[in-house]
Amino acid sequence: MTTALLVAALLMGFFGSPHCLGMCGGLVAAFGLSMKDVSPAKRRGLIATYHLGRLLSYASLGLVAGLIGTTVLAPVMVGNNIPRILLGLVLVFVGMTMLGAPFLTKLERLGMRFWQALAPLRKKVFPLTTFPRALTAGLLWGFLPCGLVYGALLIAVVGHDPLTGAVLMFAFGLGTVPMLVATHGTVNWLRNQIGRLRLRQMNGAIMMLSGLAVIIVPIAMTSLHGGHSGHGGDMQMDHSSHSAMMSEDDTSTSHDMSQMNHEMNNMPVDHSMHNMGDNNDAAAEQAK
Repeated sequence: MTTALLVAALLMGFFGSPHCLGMCGGLVAAFGLSMKDVSPAKRRGLIATYHLGRLLSYASLGLVAGLIGTTVLAPVMVGNNIPRILLGLVLVFVGMTMLGAPFLTKLERLGMRFWQALAPLRKKVFPLTTFPRALTAGLLWGFLPCGLVYGALLIAVVGHDPLTGAVLMFAFGLGTVPMLVATHGTVNWLRNQIGRLRLRQMNGAIMMLSGLAVIIVPIAMTSLHGGHSGHGGDMQMDHSSHSAMMSEDDTSTSHDMSQMNHEMNNMPVDHSMHNMGDNNDAAAEQAK
């Protein structure tokens, strides 16, 4: 798991939290009303507990999503570029969702049916006056249908392993916490700032560009590297050819020198000077 992917999940949760506030605002209000008779200190503890339950619920969903990714998708994701391409496509898809594309509305409707099926169990946790009830309420809250959550789960599916999926979903949930625990005035300020600066749209655009980069950049680098390798091969061939030519010239030169030495050694020796010396000795003997 890369740090960039972890940061992407965290920012996805933070900049998408105004959407979460719209989906979860009623539930948070109901939790608050059920804790009106507890002390402020215990109230803060209960709030932290049900948010912890929600994050654990997200992490468990991420664990399952990562397990699906490593089992169902594993046969087609070994020894090829499919994992990287699939991750890039998911980032583009999630980015478009954050920009407002209604890709996951049908999935939200399907999730609403499951949420309604949990109604009898949800009623049993009220009022939230004990920590076990608050934890259970948070665990159930994690199954509230939300397109943003489903988008984060898609990232967990294409993660490297189930643990990665769990960590990514926990980080995503952590990003939503500030908006959901802020006071009413702070919530309004955060929502206004995110809306005024279009931070959610900016984050969606960044995720789309990141997904495209994940797909395109390695392909471009591979092509560029392949071109350099071919050029380097030609240079190496030229160098080898030059070396071979030099070697042949040296061999030819050595052969010529050896032949010249051999011919010089086999040349007949001129004995005229030696004969001249012998004639002079004979003339001296006659003079005596």
